[in-house]
Amino acid sequence: MAVIHVVLFKFKPSVSDEHRASFARELSTLRELPCVLNRQLYVGGTSVTDPIEKSKGFQMALVSVHQDLAALTTYQASKEHERVTSTWLWPFKEDVTRFDFAVDQDVAGLVAEKMASPKQRD
Repeated sequence: MAVIHVVLFKFKPSVSDEHRASFARELSTLRELPCVLNRQLYVGGTSVTDPIEKSKGFQMALVSVHQDLAALTTYQASKEHERVTSTWLWPFKEDVTRFDFAVDQDVAGLVAEKMASPKQRD
C-alpha cells in the first residue's frame, strides 16, 4: 500500500505573496528525496475552489506519495523537510492541517503515469 500525504497551509495575514511563493519553491525541492515515490510531490495555491469560503482560508496545499508509512516517516524526519518547515513555515503559519491515507499501489502508479503524460492537444 502506498501512502498519500496531504497538507493544507494557512499563513498569518502579514505574510507576503513573495514569501508564500518562496515556500512553494522550497517545498517542491522535496520531490527529489528518495522517500517520495516517483517524484510525486505537488504544491499548489492559491485555491481555485468555488465558492472560496469552502477553502476555509487555506492558501496552499501539498500532496505527496510515498511507498509506505515508513517512507513517509523518513520524509518527515529528513533534514531537508526540517529545513523547509523550520525556515519557511512554522514562524509564519496561522494553521496547518495534515491528512495521510493509504491507497493501493496500483492507484499510486496510475496517478504518476497520468501526471507524467503530456496533455492531449486538439
